[in-house]
Amino acid sequence: MSLRLVRIGWIIARHRLDTLIPMERLPWWLRTLLWFSPLKLLPQDERSRGVRLRLALESLGPIFVKLGQMLSTRRDLLPEDIADELKRLQDQVPPFPGDAAVARVEKQLEMSLSEAFASFDRVPLASASIAQVHAATLHSGEEVVVKIIRPGIMRIMRQDIALLYQVAKVLAKVPEVRRLRPVEVIRDYQSTLFDELDLYKEAANTSQLKRNFKDSPLLFVPTIYWPYTRRHVMVQERIHGVPVADMATLTACNTNLKKLAESGVELFFTQVFRDNFFHADMHPGNIFVNCDDPENPQYIAIDCGIVGSLTREDQDYLARNLLAFFHQDYYEVAALHIESGWVGEDTRANEFAAAIRTVCEPILEKPLKDISFGQVLLGLFQTARRFNMEVQPQLVLLQKTLLNIEGLGRQLYPDLDLWSTAKPFLERWMKERAGPRGLWDSFKRQAPELSHQLPELPMLAHKALSRMEHEQRQRQQQSSAITSIRRHLTHQGKRAYRLRIGLMLLAIALAWQPLSQWAATQQWPVLVAAAIGLLLLAWH
Repeated sequence: MSLRLVRIGWIIARHRLDTLIPMERLPWWLRTLLWFSPLKLLPQDERSRGVRLRLALESLGPIFVKLGQMLSTRRDLLPEDIADELKRLQDQVPPFPGDAAVARVEKQLEMSLSEAFASFDRVPLASASIAQVHAATLHSGEEVVVKIIRPGIMRIMRQDIALLYQVAKVLAKVPEVRRLRPVEVIRDYQSTLFDELDLYKEAANTSQLKRNFKDSPLLFVPTIYWPYTRRHVMVQERIHGVPVADMATLTACNTNLKKLAESGVELFFTQVFRDNFFHADMHPGNIFVNCDDPENPQYIAIDCGIVGSLTREDQDYLARNLLAFFHQDYYEVAALHIESGWVGEDTRANEFAAAIRTVCEPILEKPLKDISFGQVLLGLFQTARRFNMEVQPQLVLLQKTLLNIEGLGRQLYPDLDLWSTAKPFLERWMKERAGPRGLWDSFKRQAPELSHQLPELPMLAHKALSRMEHEQRQRQQQSSAITSIRRHLTHQGKRAYRLRIGLMLLAIALAWQPLSQWAATQQWPVLVAAAIGLLLLAWH
């Protein structure tokens, strides 16, 4: 750990990443500490801050590369020049040797390479920060690809995650950063990242996605060969499609790009709302196009290591928010944010709605080529900061996926009207969700639990009635006790009043004339007052 920390510190110093820290937003004591940092003695690289950050992340290793890839999609959190430079981390990284790949496959499958495959290409087709892919052929003749996790990556990643947690805890103490909930974001990132290291999970995600879109014209998902799949090795069907970023080939094939772009929007909303299971790593390297029928092109998805889902509550709130945006009902958007707890209950809905209107109104009727979701999210983020809105970690993957969809749409068909494409789908989904079909589906989901509880309903009803009767008796007893106490207190109050009057009259009589002279003087008013006082004392 200490050696790793020293290496990280050296890379940070060499690339002068301290210059990226927004000094004006830090507390005074931290600014003073950084002002006297020994890093200022090192010369500053002439390259831009984005380039220096990208090179540093590449040198730091896989977990930092993945973090950079994730950050590259969060244009609401990063300046544009840094976000653009971090996008280059999606490109291929240097592969590990083919001999090491063969050794890892044989160890995982517990058989020789010739026993498992009829052929195996030692030169990888592609290489990324976590794994690389080799082409192969099974003895039964199927063309496949073999995905292999990089050797020794787990140990480094565990060390780096521990360091990221420490950094996040420090940043969480800065008021400006606390709203970003860095510890929760790192926790979600850790879960997502380590899921990618388990190829059993990726294979299961791929199978689920394939089942969701079985015989669908929208999406094709390759088959997993489970007998040859292990935790660090996965074998799946080899696909032959055109990379979605290869516009020259798509154009040469006379692909209907407008329909392809619209299908991409429909595919996204179908995954999120119909299936509640969406491919959350849809950057261009993972998406291909089947151009066999150019007028009806079909997407092909690979690398399902990162998938996302939402709770039913978040799903409903998200759909209602989007529909409110499409209808330009900003007050409804504000009310939904308050209702969901995303902003404080003391937030004034009309003020929040006015702030959202200022951000969104200029873009809702523009084509996709004139819209930047990054700028919209940045504007919304700045607005939310004024109203103390916290980042929702469970929506980070969805925002990342939406930004990927934006990039694909811009590239394929810049004139795509995202709003008019998505609006009918959402309206239909909400109608089905809240209509008779939605109620019937909800009843079917709850039927097993209801059937289990149905025989117990009479006993539960009897217990409920008994409890209500017992509570009613208790309330009556309490009411009687309170009435008795009230009467007693009233009686005590009257006795105290008589005592005070009697004492007062007797005191007046004694003050008026000594007791020994009462009979001699025969002053009857004094005697009467004294007598009344004595009677009141006796009554007390």
